Amino acid sequence: MAVVSRPRKRSPAPTNEQSTSMPPLRRRPAWALLEKHYQKLKAVHLHKLFADDRERGARLAIEAVGLYLDYSKNRITDETLRLLLQLAHESGLRDRIDAMFRGDKINVSENRSCASRRAACTARG
Repeated sequence: MAVVSRPRKRSPAPTNEQSTSMPPLRRRPAWALLEKHYQKLKAVHLHKLFADDRERGARLAIEAVGLYLDYSKNRITDETLRLLLQLAHESGLRDRIDAMFRGDKINVSENRSCASRRAACTARG
């Protein structure tokens, strides 16, 4: 029996709908600050982070809707979180979240909005 191989259907090339005024992720100021921060933090042991902050285990953990997330056991600090929030702000994350809830076309690779799927993308709590 001969096997016939058919050419794969190619997805359309992803469009880059990123604003020309917004630099690529790795060229944003917060990314550069995160890289410098990582260089300072990469050799710090978790024992030291817990010793320096007795509330770390409780402060860097959260529980909601039946999920428990404990990120205290990662090499992060308040400065790390501040820089990650700065990167989210520089990336326009709030605008993108709002666009998703408005039903804007956000899934550019499939050329459809989040709301066009059968099931809701996410439930508002």
